[in-house]
Amino acid sequence: MPETNTVIPLHQSEHTQFDEPRRFKVFTAKQLDKIEPLKRLDDDTRFAMEVVANVLPFRVNEYVINELINWDKVPDDPIYQLTFPQKGMLAPEHFDRVADAMRGGDKDHIKAVIAEVREALNPHPAGQMEHNMPEVDDEKIDGIQHKYNETVLFFPSQGQVCHSYCTFCFRWAQFIGDNDLKIAAKEAGQLKKYIQAHPEITDVLITGGDPLVMKTKNLRAHIEPLLELEQIRTIRIGSKALTFWPYRVVSDADADDLLALFREVQASGKHLALMAHYNHWQELETDIAKEAVRRVRATGAVIRAQGPLLAHINDNADDWARLWQTQVELGIVPYYMFVERDTGARHYFEVPLAKAWNIYRDAMKQVSGIARTARGPSMSSHPGKVEIQGVTEINGEKVFALRFIQGRNHDWVQRPFFAKYNEQATWLNHLEPAFGEDTFFFEDELAAMERG
Repeated sequence: MPETNTVIPLHQSEHTQFDEPRRFKVFTAKQLDKIEPLKRLDDDTRFAMEVVANVLPFRVNEYVINELINWDKVPDDPIYQLTFPQKGMLAPEHFDRVADAMRGGDKDHIKAVIAEVREALNPHPAGQMEHNMPEVDDEKIDGIQHKYNETVLFFPSQGQVCHSYCTFCFRWAQFIGDNDLKIAAKEAGQLKKYIQAHPEITDVLITGGDPLVMKTKNLRAHIEPLLELEQIRTIRIGSKALTFWPYRVVSDADADDLLALFREVQASGKHLALMAHYNHWQELETDIAKEAVRRVRATGAVIRAQGPLLAHINDNADDWARLWQTQVELGIVPYYMFVERDTGARHYFEVPLAKAWNIYRDAMKQVSGIARTARGPSMSSHPGKVEIQGVTEINGEKVFALRFIQGRNHDWVQRPFFAKYNEQATWLNHLEPAFGEDTFFFEDELAAMERG
């Protein structure tokens, strides 16, 4: 009998229901009318979906449609909300402008209106383009972001798409065909050179899009050079493939080669972390999803789960508790509960910070200590990752207790600070310093960084 941590290539294993490769079939905005279950919806709903899909990116595959969505519960089904455009995802004035343009039929006018609406949706939040992209000799390096000392993000050009798109995606601007808004590496060799010039870097996060849409040979070409760098301790891969296309690690033509690559990383002495995006326990209910998790874990890679708190999808403690508990049972490490970012369909998904903290706290109370590894609620804001630690009262003033999990200056990390309680606030820039202070402790230094 093989050891339990051995991955058995499918062609050598006993017959399973997953032996045969499954065809990957995807639908985009141009094929909305080809999606069979949508035909049960009324004309107004389908038109609204088309309007929103012309502004925000839409892409969904048959596995999501047929096996993750419960169509009897539409429109309330969480995976339907996660993948299919809804009228409320655009502000009324934006929706009406695009809808009127589409009814008029002038293609140039439609294109111009859509561009204006997109620009109003804050396509690159938290200084992604202005402050996160490094420069060498006054030239920005394409496809690399370096916000925190230890970690560099890499955006391989072949991985700037996903098996399906999330309606809340904070990187939606990557997928609308505008090269001025797209972050993607043009030269694979730049990453290694940049890392070697920055000895403080220990972690590489390969992200997108979704790097696992790439063929394994292409992913290998990016990863193997990193194994030669002694300073690199952890390689992370940000992916939602375990949810949206679990066949990627089970029965795709190069699934076994991908798992062999994972083992190769582990054998090199590096830690491999698959940063899996999960938004609802429903994503982990299928047999193929569980098999995908099992096979990845058998390579020695660690799966860490993260995702935002979202109205219409998971804004209640019971769903989060069940999600974390299910993850732990499958050997996944709960990692982050994020606050929905200030971009795209933010107004549709955002949850007030006070409510977010209560949901997090109530969910934590329902699980044992081993499932309490998820940090949050965390805002990935311009100055850094800011965690809401609670609501309390100090000297008669009701306040939010906050701290940096990560910061543009690593000296900010773990420093507590306080903001006036604001029941409606949904993001850091809605908060004001407590106790009569004019600014938060980091603001002057942040302003100096922005000035360069």
